[in-house]
Formats: sequence, structure tokens, C-alpha cells
Amino acid sequence: MIEFVRIQRFKTLLDNSFALGRLNLFTGLNGMGKSSVIQALLLLRQSYELNVLQKRGLLLKGAYVNLGVGQDVLSAQADLNSFEFFVKWSSLPGRKFCFDYSQDSDLQPSGASNDIEQLELQSLFNRQFQYLSADRIGPRSQHEVSDFNLRLLNSIGNHGEYAVQYIAEYGQKTVQNPVLQHSMATSNTILANVNAWMSEISPGVRINASTQSQFGVANLSFSFEQGKDLTAEFKPQNVGFGLSYVLPVVTAVLRSEPGDLIIVENPESHLHPAGQSSIGRMCALAAASGIQLIIESHSDHFLNGIRVAIRKKSIEPDQVCLFYLERHQDDNEHASVVQRPAVDADGRIDHWPTGFFDEWDRNLEQLL
Repeated sequence: MIEFVRIQRFKTLLDNSFALGRLNLFTGLNGMGKSSVIQALLLLRQSYELNVLQKRGLLLKGAYVNLGVGQDVLSAQADLNSFEFFVKWSSLPGRKFCFDYSQDSDLQPSGASNDIEQLELQSLFNRQFQYLSADRIGPRSQHEVSDFNLRLLNSIGNHGEYAVQYIAEYGQKTVQNPVLQHSMATSNTILANVNAWMSEISPGVRINASTQSQFGVANLSFSFEQGKDLTAEFKPQNVGFGLSYVLPVVTAVLRSEPGDLIIVENPESHLHPAGQSSIGRMCALAAASGIQLIIESHSDHFLNGIRVAIRKKSIEPDQVCLFYLERHQDDNEHASVVQRPAVDADGRIDHWPTGFFDEWDRNLEQLL
């Protein structure tokens, strides 16, 4: 598990540190640096995967992120022409990754020979990793298939593009994590539990997934319980964005095992409030069972789902880390400031920074 991250001179993160837990929620107004924390980790992974991290440097363009060239990522107030990432794991001493600034290149050269020994044992760099971008696959009947990604990389894709193939081919596998088995699931299989969790978002929904290997596609449709029967199958285009957008998130969590690392941007996208809360509760259960999650979200309902899980003792409060990023306009530095609200055993938050999910109260004051 990643225990600590320090980022220096990278975008708005001039010098910021993050002590991480099992479930880490990054929030804040737009453009405050939330995504930059995730991007720093993804840059390390994509550079490691392409064997450039040890001696060549940091690759800014790749399968995980595309950030441009050096001038796009060096902090505006940087006092040195370099940036550094420091990462400490629970099972590995801290490692510092140093990179020199190269203004017009997408490869930022190593400032020193970065030590990559034993990195392959950490989930950030091996098959125990799943990243889901905010730009996930929307409603479509046919999805991509890739044995390379699914079997060799153990990935359902950065955009969730192989989630349907996974369900079609592995849906009858048992959910390895008993904590994640839904009480309303008809069995302990992946598919049954996908259906049960998705039913908290759209009651009675049933996932129909199949592959046509001869055409290189995976097919998706939805049915719904109607009394004791099921409706006809509906195309994803006819049931809205929410189900298609959240399906990879639910799939990623259900297929995960203790020791895995899941990074998700905006898991709440296109969901109604109750659905957002359910996904928050699901992530809390996963974290309590030994999976590390790093989440970027703008949803107070997602946060409240986590708080309810804490109140119900599904997860310990010290396993949940909240990070609120902001910038002070009256400062001379264009740099992120990090606040760390804490949650107690009753799900109460010790302080609410201005802008931290307080819009309801602010609007209510104007309405009353």
C-alpha cells in the first residue's frame, strides 16, 4: 500500500505531501490540483511500463496521461528547473524520483538514476492495478475486446472499454472478496453481484454481456425485472448514460483483491444521488477489506456514502483520508494548499473548509 506521497514543483503542487490510507478521497474546486496528484502516480506507472523510468526519465505522453511537454507541467513558481516525486510504501522504503526540466520535450530526463529495484512488487507498477479515467466509455451496444489487456495486463482498460468482455468471460467466477458480496445477489458470482450492486442504481437491472470473438466485439444490453419475469433487452443507448458509465467502476471493485490499487476519477458521473451514495459505500467496503482506492470526486453524496459506512462500522475512520485542495487568490504563488478534514467513528467531519461540499448550506441560506 502507498503510505505517503510528496510532490514538488509539478503543476500547482509546489511542495505538497499526502499521507494516504486505504480509501483516499481528493476533492476541491476545479483547477485546484486534485487531478495532478493522480497524474503524478500515473506518470510513474506509464514511464515504468515503457522502461524509461530508471535511466531515461519521465514520459509525459502515454496510455495513462498526456500532459504535453515540460513547460506544461513545471510549477509556475518553481525555484529549480526540476521536479520530484517521493513515494513510500508500507513494504518498501521511500523512493525519490527526480527529473530535470526539458521545456519542449515530452520526456523529462532523470536527474539521477532512479532506483526501480523491487518496484515490481508494488501495485502501482504491477498487475494489481486498475485506473479508470473520468472519460469512460459511454452507452454503446458493442465494446472492444483485448485478450492482451484482460489476461496479460489484468486490466479492463483505462476507460473501462474491456469491462463488458470481462463480465462476458469471467462473470461466473466467484467474487473473491466476501465483504463485497451483495446481500441481494442471487449467487456469489461476479455477474450476480454486478447485477445486485447495479440494482441499487437502477432497480431490477440485469446485465447481458456476450462476446463474438470472430468479430472482435463484446455485446452489451440491459434487461429489467418485471414481476417474476424480465423485460426484453434494451440497448445501452436507450437507458441513459449512468449505467454504462458506472459499470466499469462496479466491475473493477468486484474483481479486485486485497493488495490491489484502484484509481478512479469521478465514479459518481451521471448517477442520481442514491446511486452516488451506494458507490461510496461500495468503495468503503472494498477499502476495509484491504484494497487501496484513490478517488477524485465532486460528489457530497459519494462522501456521505463513505460516512454512513463508517457509522455502520463497515470501515474504520482512520482508514479514510479526505483531502481538500484549494488555491488562495490573494497569495503571490499559484500553488495548491491542502486541507485534511477528518472523520470520526460516527461519520462526523471535524471541520468544513469553505467550498468543501458546503454549497447546499450556502444556497439554503439564500432560500430561507
